[in-house]
Amino acid sequence: MIPKIAIVGRPNVGKSTLFNRLTGSRAALVSDLPGLTRDRKEGEAELGGHPIKIIDTAGLEVAAKGSIADRMRQQTEAAIELADLVLFVIDARDGVTATDETFARTVRASGRPVVLIANKCEGRTSDEGFYEAFKLGLGEPVAISAEHGLGLSDLERDALAALGLKPKQRPRKGDSSEESEEEHEGERPLRVAIVGRPNAGKSTLVNALIGEDRMITGPEPGLTRDSVASDISWQGRPIRLFDTAGLRRKAKVTELAEKLSTSDTIRAIRFAEVVVLLLDAERGLEHQDLTIGDLVTQEGRALVIALNKWDRVEEKQSYLKELHRKVAEGLAQVPGVSVVPISAASEKGLDKLLRAIVSAAEVWNRRVPTPELNRWLAEALARHAPPAPSGRRLKIRYMTQPSTRPPTFVAFCSRPDALPKPYQKYLTNSLRAAFDLPGVPIRLNLRGGDNPFAPKRRRG
Repeated sequence: MIPKIAIVGRPNVGKSTLFNRLTGSRAALVSDLPGLTRDRKEGEAELGGHPIKIIDTAGLEVAAKGSIADRMRQQTEAAIELADLVLFVIDARDGVTATDETFARTVRASGRPVVLIANKCEGRTSDEGFYEAFKLGLGEPVAISAEHGLGLSDLERDALAALGLKPKQRPRKGDSSEESEEEHEGERPLRVAIVGRPNAGKSTLVNALIGEDRMITGPEPGLTRDSVASDISWQGRPIRLFDTAGLRRKAKVTELAEKLSTSDTIRAIRFAEVVVLLLDAERGLEHQDLTIGDLVTQEGRALVIALNKWDRVEEKQSYLKELHRKVAEGLAQVPGVSVVPISAASEKGLDKLLRAIVSAAEVWNRRVPTPELNRWLAEALARHAPPAPSGRRLKIRYMTQPSTRPPTFVAFCSRPDALPKPYQKYLTNSLRAAFDLPGVPIRLNLRGGDNPFAPKRRRG
């Protein structure tokens, strides 16, 4: 019997986009116009190697009996009754609405297993809505962006667990420790943006990595105007490289073409998973490099620093030691960033760079099990207790990791606004050290209240 999964939620939260993403089709119409889907639509999908039927449904609305909206709701409720699992979708940018709360009660009453999905989580504007989702009483939400394909591995994990299924392991061929091409067949490429100041050698690096002169190179700065994508494979891992225009200080950007190029580069950073900041070893680390690095971390991307033209440096050890010191000071918010010396022109150090890129992506996607996280929290609190502003001790009761990309943690505590920044930094640094999270931003968010998953005490 093939399991059935129903996707439900109010209009325009992205149900059809998720349906299309899971089924790998464009069978469901997608638009900003609410109420476009009226009938149930079924499609076939595969989760963790298991065949699944996905049901797209109309948006749930409170409507007059007998109206079209009421009949659409009846179709959705019928889909819930047929389903083995319900995916309840909210729009994290809008937050939890009264309609969400009404239909969350309907879903809970059905008795079907539920995975709560906070969609449209590709930007910071979604943070508040994501945390509001806890109050729906449907468990811990999964942060995704159906439009951009983000967070789907987390969704797959939770959906399989709710269905009582385990992912089927792909068979390995041979005893090689390296991953084969077959193991990565169909895997989405790792998106990597190459950024830096003009004339640092970005296009030369991309040409070296893809093995052909696809990008125009030369001594003139600003030859690259827009972001250009190129696909490569390294040890069976598909990687999509984005060569970008050089980023200069804002005051120096005057021409319209360069303004457009700068916007395109920033967009490439936002849609990348790992960003390689390319430095010119002959010029060293400049303030603009640190500004670019800060932009990368603000956008929540994993960062790797590549030091180009390394073959032209004479005192290599002392140079590298001083560079590490400057990076540690200038990018203190992301300690442990990998610095990889390379020579793009002579194609040296490229394997080390690709290894650092893949490693950074793994850290960026790392998830800490909730029991381990709370054992660490108890130890961290015992080592250094929270302060007591105005003589009232702050209490941190529980912590969870709602999402990765970058690793994002939520601590439930009393008076979150009163927890000093230095103590928050202590927790973040301790998290980084305990769970090996170098070179990626860590987001620590504070929420008021008790552990939302603790059993409620009965009054009486």
